[in-house]
Amino acid sequence: MKKRRIGRSSLPLFLCAVMMLLCLVPLAACGGHDVESGAGQSDYPVTINEVTLSAEPEGVAVLSPNLADVVLALRYEVSLKARSEDCTQSDLAILPTVSLEDPQAIRDSGATLVLTEEAPTEEQKKAAADAGLTILVLSPATNREDLTRLYTQVGSAFKGAATGYHQGEKIAKNILMTIDDVRRVIPESDVVVTVCFLLDDQGGAVTGDCFAGKLIESLGFANAANDGAGNQVELSVIANASPSYLFCPTGMKDTIAAAEAFKDLEAVQQGRIFEIDPHLLQWQGNSITQGITEIVGSIYPELLSEPGVSSAASQPPESSGAAAATELKPGDENETVKNLQLRLQELGYLFVSPTGLYGEGTEQSVKDFQLLNGLEVTGIADEQTLELLYSDAAKPRTD
Repeated sequence: MKKRRIGRSSLPLFLCAVMMLLCLVPLAACGGHDVESGAGQSDYPVTINEVTLSAEPEGVAVLSPNLADVVLALRYEVSLKARSEDCTQSDLAILPTVSLEDPQAIRDSGATLVLTEEAPTEEQKKAAADAGLTILVLSPATNREDLTRLYTQVGSAFKGAATGYHQGEKIAKNILMTIDDVRRVIPESDVVVTVCFLLDDQGGAVTGDCFAGKLIESLGFANAANDGAGNQVELSVIANASPSYLFCPTGMKDTIAAAEAFKDLEAVQQGRIFEIDPHLLQWQGNSITQGITEIVGSIYPELLSEPGVSSAASQPPESSGAAAATELKPGDENETVKNLQLRLQELGYLFVSPTGLYGEGTEQSVKDFQLLNGLEVTGIADEQTLELLYSDAAKPRTD
């Protein structure tokens, strides 16, 4: 059989066909795996909102307090090199403050990637590029489902389309599970509880079109400002709804209570006005868990742990009998569980009375502890959880 030879006239066409075949994969990959389609098989290159990262960034600067909160929830803060002035989380206090007005200062901090929620101007883009910076704009989550989008995007920006994406997916799932767990411990009732988070006394309120409004709704409460938009609502709408509970930013309780527009509200007449740091509903990291816990605890104080913690709570379980267990789980009932509950109470996580029974309240508290201490959130107090819980490194719920 004669071997078929490729003539000179056919050679250019042949080479072109080969190049097209060889480029099929690179053409798909040259822009990086787009996380909009899900997790990638490998980490890099990765494309997020049309921005392609070819490798893990040397360092990251975060210019949004909300994104900073997500980074902390992902436990990726070790990669942060700088922050904007409004990123006031205590864990980031050591970082230098920067802005896009001085891109060279950002680069000098060791960052090559900038995370922001505000689109930069063309001038800022050019200055950042000249300084060797990549700017990635990420919008906040608008609802529960969108929270996963935000977390997978931030995770992918730090660690790539596989590692970072899966971490983001996992942490978002854990936060949503925590919200659902809090919802489950709320007492069942035929009466719908109406609440309103007022931002000021002029019609500023958490409305139904924002993430915080949807959080309130997910807890089973009716939001008196649900029909407003952009965190603004007519005062008459709130008056007609007459919420049973009012929440407001720290330091505004007296102003709200004295406002003429609110004097006839049930919440005002019954003295049910509670101050909460508004960041706990605005920021979408671990603040979410603390925010909903404070809201639920204000409405149902019986779910909160009783004051007065025994000093024994700081001590690990005894090393004999039932206390020798290396894992505690829902359904267990013994003195070791009560010791666990006392320690969780001491650290500010437990919102039910210590009884020795590992019920839903204890499971939720363990999940919260695991979430805020960088452990896998399972609700089971395994050996790793117990070891950290009774150590000086245990992070209390104070932020």
